[in-house]
Amino acid sequence: MKKQIDPCMHSAEHILNQAMGRLFDCDRCFSAHIERRKSKCDYRFDRSLTDEEVNALESEVNGVIEADMAVSKRYISIDNARERFNLSRLPDNAGDRVRIVSIGDYDHCPCIGLHVSSTHEIGKFRITSSGFDDGVLRIRFKLKRPATR
Repeated sequence: MKKQIDPCMHSAEHILNQAMGRLFDCDRCFSAHIERRKSKCDYRFDRSLTDEEVNALESEVNGVIEADMAVSKRYISIDNARERFNLSRLPDNAGDRVRIVSIGDYDHCPCIGLHVSSTHEIGKFRITSSGFDDGVLRIRFKLKRPATR
């Protein structure tokens, strides 16, 4: 049975990836391990983050979550997607249409995973640790889930 990705954590990963790009001019993670309780993302980077940078990153992600942005999906042609997105992780047999997941106007990314319908569903994002080794910045994070309504 294939492991099902947690929609809250997976959506938080999308926001984290965009925040890394906006704050540090960094590409999306090249490796991620997303689970319900804790997750990690690995980035090609040149150094460790300072405590101030970790706090700024956390603040950026939580700001998007608190903005209660809608999460939507649409399909575009693979040719259109090639012009706008890095499709290197797309399988060769992906077909002629690509699903794009958008988090408000903050992030747009090809993805087949499950996501929340609005960022307020994610909860509070917290970086538990970050470390740098041999060109790889690893960020570990958790979510404090919102109370059920």
